[in-house]
Amino acid sequence: MTYTRHDERAADQLRSVKITPNISPYAEGSALIEMGGTKVICTASVEDRVPMFLRNKGLGWVTAEYAMLPRATNTRTQRETQRPSGRTAEIQRLIGRSLRAVIDTKLLGERQIYCDCDVIQADGGTRCASITGAYVALALACRKLVKQGTIKTSPILSEVAAVSVGIIENTPILDLAYQEDSNAEVDMNIVCTGEGKFIEMQGTAEREPFSRQQMDEMLVLADKGIKQLFTIQRYALNA
Repeated sequence: MTYTRHDERAADQLRSVKITPNISPYAEGSALIEMGGTKVICTASVEDRVPMFLRNKGLGWVTAEYAMLPRATNTRTQRETQRPSGRTAEIQRLIGRSLRAVIDTKLLGERQIYCDCDVIQADGGTRCASITGAYVALALACRKLVKQGTIKTSPILSEVAAVSVGIIENTPILDLAYQEDSNAEVDMNIVCTGEGKFIEMQGTAEREPFSRQQMDEMLVLADKGIKQLFTIQRYALNA
């Protein structure tokens, strides 16, 4: 028996995705990404300095911060005012790694771009939405640096996007909403470049271990979903 999704999507179907660019008048680059009920504001801010370990090396840096607003979920969560939780720290490191993988830091010069991802509404897949939206904000910021003459060439080497896949009732599915994520037998996040190269694969069996065949089936779904996300990113950047 095939699993029937609560929102009646096909197993290989993304939720409705929309990326609205330039939503902040102050940030060098910005975007609002909406994936189903998940909504994340992504901003890219340029600073003319780099971390201590990169000073006087002629290299730039891209880093990320992630936060979820207290009422982004059904119940209020405590605002993280002192230090990020383990989950938050893990997610923002993932976002930073994903973005740096598609940046030529030498072309960026000795400057740092902060990508802030703030979840205003959460319904599963917030880290994947953050990576996908932050790429648009980052690309817009780099485009502005070139236009201003601050750098000669865009340091963007490739696109990057991310999507979740999983298994419920032995059925591989694409882009898990919260209701699915919380009940999945397997939950996996896939981050890829525009050339289809993997940046990160985070997969966990919550109950029964999964087979190589099931993993391959999930990767096929992820590939389809990420290619669709690239199309949506391009549309936003050309809007």
